Amino acid sequence: MNSTENPWQTHTSAVAYENNWLTIRHEEVTTPANTPGIYGVVSFKNKAVGVVPIDADGNTYLVGQYRYPLNEYSWEIPEGGSPLGTDPLDSAKRELKEETGLEARKWTKIARIHTSNSATDEEGFIYVAEDLIQGEHEPEETEDLQLLKLPLAEAVQMVMRSEITDAISMTALLMVGRLYNV
Repeated sequence: MNSTENPWQTHTSAVAYENNWLTIRHEEVTTPANTPGIYGVVSFKNKAVGVVPIDADGNTYLVGQYRYPLNEYSWEIPEGGSPLGTDPLDSAKRELKEETGLEARKWTKIARIHTSNSATDEEGFIYVAEDLIQGEHEPEETEDLQLLKLPLAEAVQMVMRSEITDAISMTALLMVGRLYNV
């Protein structure tokens, strides 16, 4: 078999749970080892978007918030959801404005990622926002956010010290750090 061909066979697929943000499917399968098995798949109803804003002095902005599923506080790049069928760039612009008050004149898509491809089909997009304009942030009612402005090099060091553990943020900051040679 060609290594790019799907070795899995799906026999049944049923929705086990669904809400406004995701669907969980329970599937009965035949595995690549030709044995029967089950698989749980989480399908998100949004794409993920993340933004690394970079100002003229080489600073970036992180957003701090309590993450309920983790039961801990998390420092992250500005990020959020992009409804399926919409342009992720438009959603990235919205998230940057909501969470930081920033707008940008220059946008660059630097990555398309899969956030946890062993259990979910979630697709994410990472952007760099430059030539920034400061305004007022407009967080959603469920968000209690702190904003931290710091040198990009320090944000990269936070990743390296595992002070930032969000996968999209880690990927984005390490990529942008490499692009900016920090």
